[in-house]
Amino acid sequence: MNEPAPEVSEAEWRRLDPRTLFATAAVLCGVAGGAGLPVALGLAGSRPLWQALAWVLAGALLLVIGGTGADSVRLRRTRYRVGPERVDLHTGLLHLKRRSLARERIRSVDLTANPLQRVLGLVKVRIGTGEHSGGDAALELELVARAEGERLRRALLTRATGSGDPRHDGALASLDPRWIRYAPVSFVAPALGGAAAGAVMQVSEWFGAQGEVIDWMGERFDSVAIPWMILWLVLVALVVGAVGALGLWVEMWWNHRLEREPGGTLRVTRGLLTARSVSIEERRLRGVELVEPLGVRLCGAARVDAVATGLAEKDEDRHGDLKNLVPAVPRPFADRVAAQVLREPESPTGAPLAAHPRAARNRRIRWALWSALTPAALLAVLGPPLTPVLLYVAAGWTVVVTPLALLLALDAHRNLGHGVSGAYLVTRSGTVRRATVALQRSGVIGWTVKQSYFQRRAGLLTLAATTAAGSGAYEILDAGRSQGLSFAAEAVPGLLTPFLEPADAPETPETPEARSTEG
Repeated sequence: MNEPAPEVSEAEWRRLDPRTLFATAAVLCGVAGGAGLPVALGLAGSRPLWQALAWVLAGALLLVIGGTGADSVRLRRTRYRVGPERVDLHTGLLHLKRRSLARERIRSVDLTANPLQRVLGLVKVRIGTGEHSGGDAALELELVARAEGERLRRALLTRATGSGDPRHDGALASLDPRWIRYAPVSFVAPALGGAAAGAVMQVSEWFGAQGEVIDWMGERFDSVAIPWMILWLVLVALVVGAVGALGLWVEMWWNHRLEREPGGTLRVTRGLLTARSVSIEERRLRGVELVEPLGVRLCGAARVDAVATGLAEKDEDRHGDLKNLVPAVPRPFADRVAAQVLREPESPTGAPLAAHPRAARNRRIRWALWSALTPAALLAVLGPPLTPVLLYVAAGWTVVVTPLALLLALDAHRNLGHGVSGAYLVTRSGTVRRATVALQRSGVIGWTVKQSYFQRRAGLLTLAATTAAGSGAYEILDAGRSQGLSFAAEAVPGLLTPFLEPADAPETPETPEARSTEG
């Protein structure tokens, strides 16, 4: 029987930390300063400077005092209580809200603190049930002292200690600064480079200087051919994106640590400016997923994610995925972390997998050719009536994109695989983003068999293992018909067997009555 932590007073109502008012006032001062400076400069053109500053200071003072006063009312009207069975939160002035969560439904207690809150020793506590039903599925305490947040996390996530191997407790992984070398080869780098280029054009348009920016770029590349100019611009965007990816990686993963606490909870702490602490109960862990984006995979690295029930895909602060256990790390280390997380001697993600038939490869080759040649054909058709330039673009597209698409298609087929490793079924797929999922066989609650017209002709099918964890279903793409069905029956015995026809069933002899009926 679970007993509450001794420091929790079951009958005592608690309030948020009074230092919350300092955080509110500081934020409002920043808002007032950022908005007041351009307003003061604008007013100074039509009236004396001292008068403009007086108006701005009066407005800023009203904003800070009014906002802080309103937050003080919220502070006085908010209280919470942790009881032996439930967690209660009462708040509101005109619109009263009384929330209550059963402690047995609590699946996560996450702590977040931005730089200002860290200086003041405060944290935001989010108590979640893992349900995806909007804001009513979680209680948020904004803000409490960091010690109080840690006390709540320990008290609400403490469960009866299991019989797991204590050798797996403690730190499972901690930050290695060398991991940062994988940041520039992720998809974040080109995305940030494109965003930076778009931001420059957007800001220049706001100030009416977009034409000057374009003219300046034209002067820099006046004597350069258009293809080389495009190549240089792409390279500059990639460099800018790589620098941004490095900065984003440092902010998200600095001080990273993955550890298992004695009560059977995995805890991930990370963040340079905004510190995060995410807790995952082992009893709702159903497996792991090794994610290998193309650039990261070419460097021999992979990221480890948790497959768990009641774990949201994204946090509300958009500070990364809650399921991330470690960032991109060397693949052998990722397999080792996966094995430790699952308490297995060897990681199921490294088990040998069964290959998929050649028909699956042919399907991917056809998709690749269709995707590469259709735009080229469209440009070739539009070229004669519009401009011959489109013909050159079509030829260049065909020469460059078609071989690349074929290479990706062949790689996608090589990456297809499935198998059983102990208590886990394993599936792998993808080329631009290869993912290897090790899912507990006991966590599979159903199978979905999908077969399109073209798959039926090729003797293929797609199996989806349905589970209450992670994304809800994990697919085995384009497996052979008998291969896929046999695997499903072996991986989870008894679940699919009633729907299968025995392969060696004797054929029913044809009778005259049967012939007449068929006719």
